[in-house]
Amino acid sequence: MRSEDVKYMMLMQFSGQLKDEVPPMHTWPVEDVRAHIEFMHDTNRKLTEAGEFVDAQGLAAPDQARIVRAGAGGAAVVTDGPFPETKEFLIGYWIVDCDSPERAVDLAAYVSAAPGPGGKPLNMPIEVREVMSAAPPEEL
Repeated sequence: MRSEDVKYMMLMQFSGQLKDEVPPMHTWPVEDVRAHIEFMHDTNRKLTEAGEFVDAQGLAAPDQARIVRAGAGGAAVVTDGPFPETKEFLIGYWIVDCDSPERAVDLAAYVSAAPGPGGKPLNMPIEVREVMSAAPPEEL
């Protein structure tokens, strides 16, 4: 890893448009689910081999999310819904360490085309954001 590299988070969104076009993954044929998962594993392997992989995770559906706020005395106040209807939600992410923002965009375009039912590219929206790092306190 080169010291001049910058970390980027690539946020995989499931959009309302996809919801209308792509059935839920649990209804896909088994071979299509396998192809999709294999694509993700291959992507992570390629990023690792290139020295760009930092982390990647899929996320549970929004109906399994919990909203947490600090209550009296800092105690956790947990809410599990109802959640507002949204057209997009986060389904996974990668953190990559790249030598340019253009490289992060190219990687996002690649993962956007992950295969869906019948092998058709999903073309999911991928939000690319630089991971901000703070200077150590002694440098502030």
